[in-house]
Amino acid sequence: MDHLVNTVRPYPWGSVTALPALMGTEPDGSPQAELWMGAHPGAPSRVRRDGRLRGLDRIIGEDPRGELGDAVVHRFGPRLPFLVKLLAADAPLSLQVHPDADQAAAGYAREDARGIPLDAPHRTYRDRQHKPEMIVALTPFEGLCGFRAPHESAGLLAALDLDWLAPYAGTLRSAPQEQALREVFSAFLALSPRRLAELGHALSSAARRSGPLRELFAVHAGICQAYPGDPGAAAALLVRHVRLAPGEALFLGAGVPHAYLRGLGVEIMAASDNVLRCGLTGKHVDVPELLRVVRFAALRSPVVRPVRTGDGEEVYPAPVDDFRLSRLVREAGDGARALSGSGPQILVCTEGAVRLTAAGDEVLLTAGGSAYVRAGEEVAVSGAGTLFRATAGGRTALVDPAC
Repeated sequence: MDHLVNTVRPYPWGSVTALPALMGTEPDGSPQAELWMGAHPGAPSRVRRDGRLRGLDRIIGEDPRGELGDAVVHRFGPRLPFLVKLLAADAPLSLQVHPDADQAAAGYAREDARGIPLDAPHRTYRDRQHKPEMIVALTPFEGLCGFRAPHESAGLLAALDLDWLAPYAGTLRSAPQEQALREVFSAFLALSPRRLAELGHALSSAARRSGPLRELFAVHAGICQAYPGDPGAAAALLVRHVRLAPGEALFLGAGVPHAYLRGLGVEIMAASDNVLRCGLTGKHVDVPELLRVVRFAALRSPVVRPVRTGDGEEVYPAPVDDFRLSRLVREAGDGARALSGSGPQILVCTEGAVRLTAAGDEVLLTAGGSAYVRAGEEVAVSGAGTLFRATAGGRTALVDPAC
């Protein structure tokens, strides 16, 4: 068992205060967007082994079977298959989708054959893996996730009272779902600067009017203000706005358009860098490839709630085996609890203080602290607080097949 030393990524959309408030540290005035926990080469956690700090990716690379276990190495190769983050958003992230495993492998091979360097800004596929994700809200959390039903988007466009939007609303009302979403989404990504400016003005005006759509218009007006002239702001009008209460989650499967808007959460994902951006970004947008990957289907129920197991652990269902995420909420006076497992684990405290004990070693985690547990190592947890547990191999069906 190792206490993790982690890296904060200072992306511009990050919150200046959310992560410091969680961890009880002073803000330094810069955005602190993501705290990475894992072995991803982009920002690997460090552990103290042999008296010095070393990257977890190197530790695993030297003894993958000892660190990960035979089953994980057989299934995923000699790498930790998941990455955990604390994510703190104070502005919209890019509107994006992720490929499925076949699309990722084919896209990686195709870009390799074209000789595009892995670190090239116009490269889309950085590895051969898919990138399903889940985020669990620690505070009230807002995001965009999945297409809303076409007739709902048609009503939203009609309420903006722009003549040139009327044909798009008509397509959303009359065409088959996949065709309607594909046609309008593609058209919105190609809108002229003049049309985008008109849309931004219309949204700002609508956000000041009374009515049932006022709050939703305010959300999209804010996106337009954050990214003026960005086609992704128009495409976002087709994507469902979601509010999460603390403890609720979103699962983001292949091809599902999504963007986080604001809030603090625990995020887990397959350890991949494959992102296809639709907009709300200054980074590379490959529209033809994006349109091959997007799943043009309405998402009926994007919110995921935990399922309590017989021993009190709360598991967040996800239809992938790259990761399994669960939560343990411990009260004062609860006895020690064993956390056994055949694969590697990352344990993250988000509230209170919990003590981890394994083979005579102890690690005390307070909010924002985390630990790595190698395969087959049994850990006992005590204390009062909230602990998130990330492991591999948690495939569970979701209610909504569009996920």
